[in-house]
Amino acid sequence: MVHDIAAAGFNDPGDYEAARPTYPPEAVAWFVENLRLTAGRRVADVAAGTGKLTRLLAPTGAELLAVEPVPGMRATFRRLLPEVPLVAATAEAMPFTAASLDAITVAQAWHWFDHDRATAEAARVLRSGGRLGLVWNARDRTEPWVDEVWSIMDRVEKHAPWRDHENWRDSATSAMPGFGELHDAQFRHTQRITREGVVQRVASVSHVAVLPEPEQAKVLAEVRDVLTTHPAVRGRKTVEIPYRVDCFWVERV
Repeated sequence: MVHDIAAAGFNDPGDYEAARPTYPPEAVAWFVENLRLTAGRRVADVAAGTGKLTRLLAPTGAELLAVEPVPGMRATFRRLLPEVPLVAATAEAMPFTAASLDAITVAQAWHWFDHDRATAEAARVLRSGGRLGLVWNARDRTEPWVDEVWSIMDRVEKHAPWRDHENWRDSATSAMPGFGELHDAQFRHTQRITREGVVQRVASVSHVAVLPEPEQAKVLAEVRDVLTTHPAVRGRKTVEIPYRVDCFWVERV
């Protein structure tokens, strides 16, 4: 089963592909090294979305497979990455035989999963010594105007499951049977984007995408107001949104 908000909010991913940030080279290099992504290794990018992480892993030469349950996301992925095999499935029920994968990557998505079932399924399909890597572009609120934008989002996303990921590390080691020690790293980067791109970035958030049209328009109008009135960005054609990048990996034992 796919979370209702994710199923509806991500099924028309135009804003997602246009305005969601990518991942910085340093974070990608950390995953390539620690997940041992090289030619001949079989890797599944789970909840691949439009392929924002998948395309960054392609230069490794690893055998990439994509798993994505939402039809709209799959359609965009297929258009952008036609050479990567793509299956319609969830993290909790992957169509792979036991011990058939060397690595699994999950970008910006683990919080949507049933943690226990997804952990068990990852343990099933990974070979002994295979590794699971997770990454999030987390909201950096150090810039006052960016904090104002995310504060608008706070009201919309009071119960968004992504908010749980920041507490995930404290319990992950004991809550992931079949896996060893948790390893983590943190990176930072900025997304240079147009003013209307910022509006699209907010519109790409699932909890905004599923709002009734009048409510969604009100939220996006508030974002435009910040961009129009805040002295740090008023009159600028492009702005920079900072992100903290939280990365994790664990090994199948």
